[in-house]
Amino acid sequence: MSGWLDLSVPLVTGMPVYPGDPEVTVSPALRAPADGVNVLGLHLGSQSGTHVDAPYHVDDAWPRLDELPLDRFAGPAVVADVRGLPARSPITPGLLAPALAALTATPGALLLLATGWSAHWGTDAYLDHPWLTPEAAGAAVKAGARTVAVDALSVDPTPRPGDPPTDVGLPAHRVLCGAGGVIAENLTGLDRLVGAEAVELFLFPLRLPGADGAPVRAVARIVRARRSP
Repeated sequence: MSGWLDLSVPLVTGMPVYPGDPEVTVSPALRAPADGVNVLGLHLGSQSGTHVDAPYHVDDAWPRLDELPLDRFAGPAVVADVRGLPARSPITPGLLAPALAALTATPGALLLLATGWSAHWGTDAYLDHPWLTPEAAGAAVKAGARTVAVDALSVDPTPRPGDPPTDVGLPAHRVLCGAGGVIAENLTGLDRLVGAEAVELFLFPLRLPGADGAPVRAVARIVRARRSP
């Protein structure tokens, strides 16, 4: 296992979006035979596809995307293997214990939550992903994480269409963003990183002034693969 890995979902018309977010449309705006060049027209939300959330996403008083330091979006990564959980299961501090210890020993590291839920991308089951408890989010912040990325639609539970209204809000978002952190969602294929001894992660967003978030091309580089027994 070595080299560079694309952890992003493709941006295509009709792709899954968080309930209530703008639908994605990608279509030709100019065509080379008629216009001399090919140019795509894009309609999408700031939270479309693989993207990052700035703290401003959940609170007007918190930093916007362009106010965050660039080191929030790249650096060494610690992979938490939380695959195999049932639908809508909580990710607790206990499940993160090995990753939390590694975060403490790796200043500036980003936390990757490998739930395996990207296997459900494009199906109704994608809404039923595991979610991060506020206690686990707080433990990640305490261990030094300022960026948390997940291969699911959200770090908080996602309501299904027709679910009754709830006042629970986005507690894990508020813990992470309240610490000035970044959340990255809708990554894919994190199983390829599980077991690697050293990983670098890159999540640089579009430069949108004043934004709540933006799509990213999430890329990992395996610096050191798992050693053979």
